[in-house]
This record gives sequence, C-alpha cells and structure tokens, in this order.
Amino acid sequence: MGRAGAFRARWDRTGRPARWASAAVAVVLAGGAAAWGAAAGGEARVRTSEQRITVVDGPKNDQRVTLDTTFYKPVGRSKGPAVLLGHGFGGDKRDVAAEARDLARDGYAVLAWSARGFGRSTGEIALNSPDYEVKDTRQLIDWLARRPEVRLDGPGDPRVGMAGQSYGGAIALMTAAYDRRVDAIAPQITWNSLAGALFPDAASGAKPTDGVFKKLWAGLFFTGSATRSACGRFLPSVCEMYQEVAEKGRPTESAIAMLHRSSPASVADRIRVPTLLVQGQTDSLFPLDQADANAQAIARNGAPVSVVWFQGGHDGGDPETARVEGLVRDFFDARLMRSSAPSSDGFTVTRAGGLDSSTQAVVVDEASTRRYPGLSGDTSALPLTGSEQTIFNPAGGSPTSISALPGLGALGSLGGSLGGSLGGQLPSDMPGQTATFDTRPLGRPLRLTGAATVRLKVSGDGPLFAKLYDVSPGGPAAPARRLAAPFRVSGGEVEVTLPAMDYRFDRGHRLRLVIATTDMGFATPAKPSSYKVQVVSPLTVPSVPALKAAPAPLPAWVWALPAGAVALALAILLPGRLRRGAETDSDVPLEITGLTKAYKNGHLAVSDLSFRVEKGQVLGLLGPNGAGKTTTLRMLMGLIHPDSGSIRIFGHRVYPGAPVLSRLGSFVEGPGFLPHLSGRDNLDLYWRATGRPLDEAHLDEALQIANLGSALDRAVRTYSQGMRQRLAIAQAMLGLPDLLVLDEPTNGLDPPQIREMREVLVRYAAAGRTVIVSSHLLAEVEQTCTHAVVMAGGRRVAAGPVAEITGSGRRLEDAFLEIIGEGS
Repeated sequence: MGRAGAFRARWDRTGRPARWASAAVAVVLAGGAAAWGAAAGGEARVRTSEQRITVVDGPKNDQRVTLDTTFYKPVGRSKGPAVLLGHGFGGDKRDVAAEARDLARDGYAVLAWSARGFGRSTGEIALNSPDYEVKDTRQLIDWLARRPEVRLDGPGDPRVGMAGQSYGGAIALMTAAYDRRVDAIAPQITWNSLAGALFPDAASGAKPTDGVFKKLWAGLFFTGSATRSACGRFLPSVCEMYQEVAEKGRPTESAIAMLHRSSPASVADRIRVPTLLVQGQTDSLFPLDQADANAQAIARNGAPVSVVWFQGGHDGGDPETARVEGLVRDFFDARLMRSSAPSSDGFTVTRAGGLDSSTQAVVVDEASTRRYPGLSGDTSALPLTGSEQTIFNPAGGSPTSISALPGLGALGSLGGSLGGSLGGQLPSDMPGQTATFDTRPLGRPLRLTGAATVRLKVSGDGPLFAKLYDVSPGGPAAPARRLAAPFRVSGGEVEVTLPAMDYRFDRGHRLRLVIATTDMGFATPAKPSSYKVQVVSPLTVPSVPALKAAPAPLPAWVWALPAGAVALALAILLPGRLRRGAETDSDVPLEITGLTKAYKNGHLAVSDLSFRVEKGQVLGLLGPNGAGKTTTLRMLMGLIHPDSGSIRIFGHRVYPGAPVLSRLGSFVEGPGFLPHLSGRDNLDLYWRATGRPLDEAHLDEALQIANLGSALDRAVRTYSQGMRQRLAIAQAMLGLPDLLVLDEPTNGLDPPQIREMREVLVRYAAAGRTVIVSSHLLAEVEQTCTHAVVMAGGRRVAAGPVAEITGSGRRLEDAFLEIIGEGS
C-alpha cells in the first residue's frame, strides 16, 4: 500500500533479541558480487550489494525464511548511520530504490528488503506480526550491526532509523516497540490500529465487534493483486480470519485480537524514540485519525513527535514525493547524523493553493505550528437547520452512495472517464438514503483543521455514514473531502465524529452534514430498513489558528534585481535604440523567418520555419503530435528563445518583455486559474496584473464570449473542463488584442459550444483582427480558418488558403494526410 495509490499500483521494550537472537543469519550474495549504481545527471555513484538473508522466526523460532535485500553503501564516508527502508503492501524492495540511493548519497547505509511473502522473499504474510515480520526486522538490525560501513552506538547496536510507507511504516513502529536499538522512525500513511482501520466505528462506547466492515479496502488487502491467488501468500490463520469476517460482514472477537496484535496500538506504551509521522489527507484506508492516535500515544511516553499532513494518500492526490522525502532526510540528519539540532515537536499541513500558470500544476503551500494540537483544536459551534428526517436502507443494500473508491484518486479518474453523462461527476448520494442538515451562510472564511463532531438522535438499528459538504452560494454541494465516518446505531442519541481533515470554507458558504444509510466502501445490511435522524447539537468545528503559512521564498532574480536592472537596460534598451531605426510599424500582424529551435537533448523541434499572416485572416496551424506547433507558439509569445531566425509582430521583433506583445492575446497549453476565486474575479485579477487601465479591458465583450451565465460568479474549482476552456479564451480576448493565438481552443467543448466558438473567431477576425489557431480537429479548421500552415517534423510542408490546400472536391483531412505523408 504505497503512498501513490493502492497495493501494487503504487500500497516493555525488551532490548536485544534473547532466545532466538542467537540464531545464525545466513547471507548469500546474489550474483556473487557487489554492484555499482550509476546516477544520472552527474550525481555521485552509489555502491550496492544484493544478498539473501536467512532469518529464524515463528512463535517457536523454528521457521526459516529468506529475505531478498539490497544494501546501499554510504557515499563519501567509510561509516554512516543505517536506515531500514520498508515498502508498501504488495510491493517489494525495488519500490524504494530511488529513495535508498538518495539517502546513501547523503551518507547513510541503507538496507531495503522485500518483506516476507513479497517479491523474491520466501515465507507467508503475517501482517507485521511480532512473531514473524518484527522478528525479521530485528535480525536485519543484527546484520547491519556486523557491517563495517555502519556506525555503532555500542557492541551489536547500530545507529539505525526506520522509514516506510503504509505496511513499511507500521513495521517501523512495531520494531521500535520491540527493539530498543532503533533510534528514530519516520512512518508514513500507516495505521495505529489495523482493527480500527478495517472495522471503524465513530460511536463512542461501541464494542470492537460493532465496527462497520470496510469491505472494499479489506478485499483489496487480502485478495487483491498483491497475492498470487485468493489469500495466496498469507498465513492460513490470517486467510481464515478474513474469510470468516467477509462472510459475516462483521468482525469477530478473534479477528479483532489478531489484527490488534499486529498494530502499534498494542505496544504504543513502548515506543519511546523520536518519531516523524506523515499522513495523507486523501486516504480512506488509514485516515488522519490513525496518525493522531500514534502521535498521542508516543507523546505520552515522553518521546518527541512531529506530525505532517500532506495532500496525497492511498486514494491518490498529490504524493508530494520530493517534499516528504526531504522531510524524512532532514529528520534523520538531526536524529541520526546529529548534524543539526533536532527540531521541537511540530505540526505541518500542506494545502492546495492556486495554479502555476506556466505549468498548470497546483501550487502547494505549507502551514506549520510548533505544537501538534490533535484533532479537537480550538472549537466553534455552528447551529444546524433541518427537521427530523426519515431515510431508508434499500433491499440488498444496493444501490449505494459513494464517498471514496480505493486507489482511484477519490473518484478523480473514474469521474473523468464515466461522469460525462452525469455532469462530469458521479453521484455521491442516492435519493432517499440521506438526511441533510445545513449551517447558516458563513460570515467569514472558516478553516476546519481536525475532526468535527455532532450529536444525533436516531431511531433504527444498523450502520450509518456521516460526511461533510461545502455548499457555495447558488452552486452545487461539493464534498469537503471524499471520506465517510461510519457509526453503528441501536436507537437513542449518539456522538458522531466526522472524518478528520484540513479544509477551508469560504465566506457565504454553508457546511452541510450528510447522514447516509449506505456507502460503497462498507458492508451494509441486505435487509431493508428505515431510520429517523435528528440533530440535537450544533456542529462543533475545530480549527488551529496557530498554523501559519510560510511566506513564499523570493525568487533568486529578486535579490539580483538592482544589478540586473542595469545589465538589462544595457542588454535590451540600448540595442533596441540601435534597432529602432530599422523597426517601424507594419500592417503585417505576424511574420516568421527562418525560425529554428533545438532542445538540449538534441531534438530539433522547429527547423527553418517561415510564414506570414495578414490582417483579417484566421490561420490554422496544423500538424501531428511532435510537429513543433506548441514550440512555435511559445517562441511567438516570447516564452522561449529561438536558436536562429526572427519573429516580428506588426514589424517589431519579439523578445521577452517586448512592448509589442501587449497587442497579442494568447491561450497556450491549458488554462491556469486560482481555483478558489470566481471566474469574474480571475479575469479581473489577470487584467489588473497587466497594469493597464480597467476601461481598456473590454470585460463585457470578453464575458459575452465566455457565455458562462451565473457560473461566472462561482468558484472556478466547480467548473467543468469546457467551462474552464471558455473562461481561458475570454481571458485571452481581454483588451481585444490585434493578434489572438489559441492552442486547441475547443478542447472540452461540446458540439454546440464548438459551433459558437467558430462563430466567435470568424467575427473576431472580420473586425480587422487576426487569429491563429493550433488544432487537431481538421473539420473545425476547415470550417473556421481562411488559411493554414501545415507542419511535420518541425518544418513547414504546406501553406496557403485552406481552399488551395484541400483542392477541388477534397476534404482537409485527406489533403492533410497526403501532405504529412509527403513531408515525412
């Protein structure tokens, strides 16, 4: 169970071992020799060795298992602290190879291993049992203690840290409880209680066996692609436990006991080492409350604990790989290398900000505080409206509501592929199965950080599911996080704790509490039933005002600005004066001559390209993928430099910051907007950033082009792809530029919208302006464009009026295929 998704797709400290620790550990070098790993980009080489280590374990220490391992020797030093690096469930040691090499380059001796039952290791999976996997890791520490490259704190006691994701994170916590030689741990997206994760129940005072069975995740866990057959590489006792639970749909006492023994919760009072806990906010398998339970328990033991909530998790989201691995290295540098003073306990949350307009990537901000506040924080009470409501569990428990789907990015990919006929999003809740209760519109923004709570009065007997929604003014209700908190009721009042999260509700928005009778991820009764649900308390919402976002670092060029300004004036303004005599205004909107651009890898993107565009033309730039169209447009906009040749707009040479670029409007490589602002506010902010007078924006004309109606005042994050596309085109048309450049403007538009776009472009050019459209929709180019330039392999292979290119009686598609074939 790796951080990027599910399973194989990328999921009294007793001191040193006593009776069984003296067992011989056999080491066989795979291939008979050490290997050298070459790093790309001139990085230091890492020397590695492959070995199969035989360990002895089982309840009676009478079983022998061979673990497949790779040892990464520290770079630049003869000895270094050791790091045991575990992998996620269903994976193997290869999954952590890149991180292991990075740690080795930082001077660590790293041992990565495939856990028993995975990869090329033998043995059967016991779910990080103290009798099996924990004994394995303790003997791996014995092996490290004998390596000459590993720094020792005492005889047989290596200085060692442990890190890993999910399955590999849990073994770090378990080993730290059973082996006092472990000096620091950095577990990621893992569990505190495996029983609590697979059979959660939010009702206070519930018996463990009342837990609601998380059937979808449990099914992937025990019978997914990680195994060779149904329960294939599990211990028979583990397999039998799962099959019994899956058949009954509820946990048994023996199942709870078995899973508890494989959980850090069973030995939490013995974990007394510095700990960095990294947990994902997009995670329905091990939500944030699992990390909270680990943090609280370890802190009670007096050990320092830092907690990080990042954007990813088992359901997808941004894995923030570089950030997370950097945090782990910094933590080990302080605790194992001791090259810096250890930071005090702290809490960090990463938050999605706006979009980087140059890459279209979401900008992730970081907020921190020196003390981890838990999940209750500073609370505020929000009254809920809504009378008692009756909801129904359907016969067979189907159809079900949907919150999260394991490994599918919280419906991200599934909604994109299947949601077209449903408005771009799969339904979250089924009619008749949900009760809803709303707060009043917020008078000011509210940041929820932690787990909200509410008290309900419910009649009925069975499981229910609580979720939180964000309702924008006049807009749809969107899940605050696609997570559901299950709880079992048997009549009367119940305290419900909603899923923990970090989420901002904007001013004017309402919070909506949704109680559902079904959820696709959980087992629900097959017998039809009904429930009456009533709220009897306000919604208690925690926040952490002490969380402060770090200011964005100033770009390097800012520090060099004073000196750079002088150099820039000499490099640009003075040569510009010399050229000014030769550069005069022209009526030709665009003239490209001998344009050539090659990238550092040797790829020739554009080769000796020349063409000219006249006023009033709508020019189509055509070519297959890799033809050089986007590179040409980026050079046209002054974003990248050509190697040779020239681009002139209205007679003026194009270069970064050229004044003539103010006469150009462009939309290239996808829209970039601030998702929390409305469409109108995004356009207004963009125009203000240009520094030009507001009355020159021609905002009304641009809004008429966008044709977004009331959606213009909704947050852009609620827009469909087609709505974002139309808003981006309107942004390009702000100021009514004389030259308009659009890259694939009809992406995400339906046929009526494409027809409207065609009419807009024709009218725009008819007013004496010029339009350049890069597109792969040849039929649209044929109906919209007056002229075309066809590119292949970076070269121009045809140019002229569309009618001349097609010839008599032919379609543009046929002519295009013929031209491309000849051009190649």
